[in-house]
Amino acid sequence: MRKLSFALILTILALTMPRAAAQGVADFYRGKRVNLIVSYGPGGGYDVYARVLARHMGKYIPGNPAIVVQNMPGAGSLRGTNYIYNIAPKDGTAFGTFARNMALLGLIKTNQNVQFDPAKFTWLGSSSSFANDAYLLLVRKDARVKSADEARRPGGPAISLGSTAEGASSDAVGVLLREWLGFNIQLIPGYTDSGVLFLAIERGEIEGRNVGLSAVRSNKPDWLKPNGLARVLVVLGREGRHPDFPDAPTARELAKNAADRHLIEVMEIPYLLSRPFAAPPDVPSDRAKALQEAFLAAHKDPAYLAEAEKLGIEVSPIGGSEVLRMIDRIAKTPPAELRRIEKLIAEGG
Repeated sequence: MRKLSFALILTILALTMPRAAAQGVADFYRGKRVNLIVSYGPGGGYDVYARVLARHMGKYIPGNPAIVVQNMPGAGSLRGTNYIYNIAPKDGTAFGTFARNMALLGLIKTNQNVQFDPAKFTWLGSSSSFANDAYLLLVRKDARVKSADEARRPGGPAISLGSTAEGASSDAVGVLLREWLGFNIQLIPGYTDSGVLFLAIERGEIEGRNVGLSAVRSNKPDWLKPNGLARVLVVLGREGRHPDFPDAPTARELAKNAADRHLIEVMEIPYLLSRPFAAPPDVPSDRAKALQEAFLAAHKDPAYLAEAEKLGIEVSPIGGSEVLRMIDRIAKTPPAELRRIEKLIAEGG
């Protein structure tokens, strides 16, 4: 009888402990505000994804806190990334988004201003795994160069490409195109954020940029129409060509040899976590779990999906554990190959 009673007590405890934990999380979050740090200015792709998420994720966090977006642009999102890792509250009331290749930059440590270990973030996941997306070399249709072949012609005109700062995808990819694939490119860094880069293209200050397809669709949906402003010369982040741009080769196709092709594949791993979201390290485990579950739940919400479709943003979410697996893949890249990637990024600094 005693054994039965003891077993019954254990069963009751097992059933009630998760409820108590959930109630504790709800009590913590009820009436609170959660800050979502966007490491870019308003209007770009990362900002759009963050604001859509902020409107829907709170209903899935126990206690239903309000989620408020705060923009923190600077240094190709490095400023915001360092803030989230080192300064933002570690109690579950802050998380953020930053450039997809911050994990790569954190692992190779080329930039002395990197102040984070990507494996120690509390990863929520990524809103997009690039299943239907692509990263583009996008140029104005009136640019002097009309195709990838023309862009690689020895002695041909250089494409003026705008970018933000060292570590940003636009900058690293621009250097990759120039140094590994032989494109004639003049990199013009220093733009503050994606919105400013779009405006610079419209004004003709620069001929193009490297940018995510979903960001173009959500910010400049008319640009890629038959009579639109821009054309696509190259796609990245995909094994094969994008069906919407059959004439635009992939970076892998243009690689000069197998070794370069493999390194391009390593550099494209961050595209699989295209719109990453993470909280600081050491968030209490119950609140971390609540944020991670709420993140994935929001991406299944009919209202979220309807808004995403209206805005033209690609939704193919992955969870925090999958992000960590990708970071581990990068970390296991042989040192000699990582040094080549380090050199490439350093040349763009």
